Parts: sequence; C-alpha cells; structure tokens
Amino acid sequence: MIDAIVSGKVYGKPAQRNSKTGAAFTVAKLRVATSASESLFVNVIAFSESAQAALLALDDGDAAALAGTLTPKVWTDRDGNTRPALDLVAAQVLTAYGLGKKRAAVRAAGEPAADRAPAPAGQDRDGDPWLNGGER
Repeated sequence: MIDAIVSGKVYGKPAQRNSKTGAAFTVAKLRVATSASESLFVNVIAFSESAQAALLALDDGDAAALAGTLTPKVWTDRDGNTRPALDLVAAQVLTAYGLGKKRAAVRAAGEPAADRAPAPAGQDRDGDPWLNGGER
C-alpha cells in the first residue's frame, strides 16, 4: 500500500452503502488524467464520517483531491488487454467548495492573509495539511 494524494474528476455519483455489520461507508470513482493523455479510474472507498460527507456532496464531473492509502491493481478488459487500476481508501477529501468555504471563514474572522505569519511547513494556521505555508 502507498500513501498518496490523487486528484481528478468524480465519475458518476458517489454512493453510501452499509456493510453486513451495519457500518456505513461511501464508494466513488475518480477519473484521473495520465501523462499519455489517457484516463485512469481510481476506485475510492471512505470510512471516516468527514471523508464520506465530502464525497457525498460531490456530483459527476466535480474536481477533487483525495488523500489516503493507494493499492495498485491490474484488470483485463473484454478484448483481453491488461489495464491498470487503483484502489484508494480515502482519509481526506479536498474540493474547490471546501477550500472556498475555508477561505471565506478566514476572511470573516477579519484577519487578512497578508498580515499573518507563515504557518509551520506542512500545515496551515488551522492545522489543515492541505494548505501549506498559511497562504489563502
């Protein structure tokens, strides 16, 4: 397994399901562009409530960045060609909506970003590891 951050566009609508024990989880597919101007699908599953809520708020075609544990796999298509596949257990989800909401909250607090000291490397002033350097 690999710790990874994957960004792309949601393919289809994420769906919430329940396990045999009744625990909720959310599944989604992410279409990721590759360097060969092709697309690769990432199968996503989320167990944490925050990651599930963020995924369920997304719709087909929405851009998102997901962090979590990535497992590479291979599958065979109808023509017998082997194709790569990726499975991601999402721990965190970042969307343009979530980022905009966070920026609006900072502006509403009345503290302009230019007047703030830089945050420690790897996290912003609110402890969010997605926004490095404290810039908004």
